[in-house]
Amino acid sequence: MARKRETPCCTPKPELTARPLLSPRQAAGLEATFKVLGNATRLRMLHVLVRSGELCVGDIAEAVSMKHQAVSNQLQRLSDRGILEARREGLQVYYRIVDPCVVSLLDRAWCLAEDSKARRAAGRVPVGFEQEGASA
Repeated sequence: MARKRETPCCTPKPELTARPLLSPRQAAGLEATFKVLGNATRLRMLHVLVRSGELCVGDIAEAVSMKHQAVSNQLQRLSDRGILEARREGLQVYYRIVDPCVVSLLDRAWCLAEDSKARRAAGRVPVGFEQEGASA
């Protein structure tokens, strides 16, 4: 599969291996980010926005086959974390992704999921992870 050139997602930072161990506070912040992203509905909405750039709530609702109010609630959670930005145009509210790290993370997570599935199918699964859904 062809890969497009990645957009830099963050301001320059030291390599992960060179950083000090996460503090409890940093870990909690990271956990909160993963929790808001760890929702199938919100992931689908993010993917719609990655593909389209900017959409109104109604168009996002149609794309994910959900009610307008339910979509609005989920979009608000993403906005509260600084992942999305909203703008009003008349009666419509439009959303777009403002944090390019999210696009990169979504792409890498999808890659991880697909590659993990392929490794499981090929029988190359680390010990302790033989069954899908096995916990660490």
